[in-house]
Amino acid sequence: MSEPAPRRPVLVTGATGYIGGRLVPRLLAAGWPVRCLARTPRKLAGRAWAADPRVEIVAGDVGDPATLAQAMHGCGAAYYLVHSMLAAGAAYVEEDRRLARLFARAAAEAGVGRIVYLGGLGELGDGLSEHLASRREVERELADGPVPVTTLRAAMIIGSGSASFEILRYLVERLPVMVTPRWVSTQSQPIAVRDVLHYLVACLDTPETAGRTLDIGGPDVLDYKELMQVMASERGLRRRVIVPLPVLTPRLSSLWIHLVTPVSSDIARPLAEGLRNRVVCRDDEAARLMPQTLTPVRAAIREALDRVEQGGVETMWSLAGPMPGDPDWAGGTVFTDRREVEVAAPAADAFRAVCRIGGGHGWYAADILWRIRGLLDRLAGGPGLRRGRRDPETVAWGEPLDFWRVTGLEQDRRLALRAEMKLPGEALLEFTIEPGADPDHCRLVQTARFLPRGLAGLAYWYAVLPLHGVVFSGMLAGIRKEAERLRATA
Repeated sequence: MSEPAPRRPVLVTGATGYIGGRLVPRLLAAGWPVRCLARTPRKLAGRAWAADPRVEIVAGDVGDPATLAQAMHGCGAAYYLVHSMLAAGAAYVEEDRRLARLFARAAAEAGVGRIVYLGGLGELGDGLSEHLASRREVERELADGPVPVTTLRAAMIIGSGSASFEILRYLVERLPVMVTPRWVSTQSQPIAVRDVLHYLVACLDTPETAGRTLDIGGPDVLDYKELMQVMASERGLRRRVIVPLPVLTPRLSSLWIHLVTPVSSDIARPLAEGLRNRVVCRDDEAARLMPQTLTPVRAAIREALDRVEQGGVETMWSLAGPMPGDPDWAGGTVFTDRREVEVAAPAADAFRAVCRIGGGHGWYAADILWRIRGLLDRLAGGPGLRRGRRDPETVAWGEPLDFWRVTGLEQDRRLALRAEMKLPGEALLEFTIEPGADPDHCRLVQTARFLPRGLAGLAYWYAVLPLHGVVFSGMLAGIRKEAERLRATA
């Protein structure tokens, strides 16, 4: 009996994003070799699955025909998971159409057998929000090519770390009384992220899904007010008082979401606009073709909350997007605050202590000052401290840590963070661990650099300079103390 033909690789775009980062290990578990196309391959280096010999990571962009053709060569299927939520207007819609058109053309030229696209569920017609209408345009551009497309349309995806889930969780946790848009009465059919991933993987082995548009949703249909009360119940909170107001526009709603939750107004606005559309499955074709036990809303929320509480969040909404380059420190005045301390612990323990900064651990000293700075940043339109961190113990290159992002990472040697807070300049915070006289000692060097922009930048530096002795020296001492505690308990 002859051996079955080996499976052709599956291309995954958007592997650095929320869904793509979870899809890759599920495809591997189902026996598919995977090729990931990423603008910044280094962002994937910290993923557990990146070391799997069946995974190939290639540098490129879906907007570059040359790298797209190279990535698709020899692939049997390709996932299109790159829809933008960070812009609006005609230019953004046209750019999404252009990228989808390029993708369909490249798939045809490479002989790809199937394109899989995750779109947005919603009523048909002319009343769609700009975001959902753009997703329909992407569907049409992909389907206009000769390669069969499987489109899966989902409403709110419930899973730890998703933008929709974080908005829901923070609104319910922080606001016992909520003034909301009138659209909170709109019906929705949320779906658990694990059920979405099942459909995304199962469709490859289900020929009947080729060339089809399928609505996917969980077993429950409820409006957003009911969804908020389920979240409150699972968090052990009292029922929320919800007051819908017709004058609360999507723009005002997105600004309010920005202030209360970790999600930026740029991402919140298309989500808020989408509330006006009823998002309920038209039929159960997806469930019939790819059967699974669908997760009820309450169970999906409980599972997501458990993941957050246990520090087991696999991917987060804030992981996606381009990485900024390092600041250009050449020219002009660069202010530097450099401090160092001897640590009576091995470099590995010092590095572990450094990597615990931010999120639930706090910043080792003057946490009230960090919280005030985070609040001011949030009011100014920045990320503030609410993004937290994906994992309480480990960090990966490209991940957010509160209002910083990891831009340098060398195991047991170095952690570099670039500020994403609103600043009149560029800021970098770096920790370097140098070996000591013996293996049980090391030297920890903490360096903060700031490149001011104009007079506002100079004024900012001198205004916060008196606080450095409290914040930076306290943080350094706290890291040393934690490293020595880790050594003592090892």
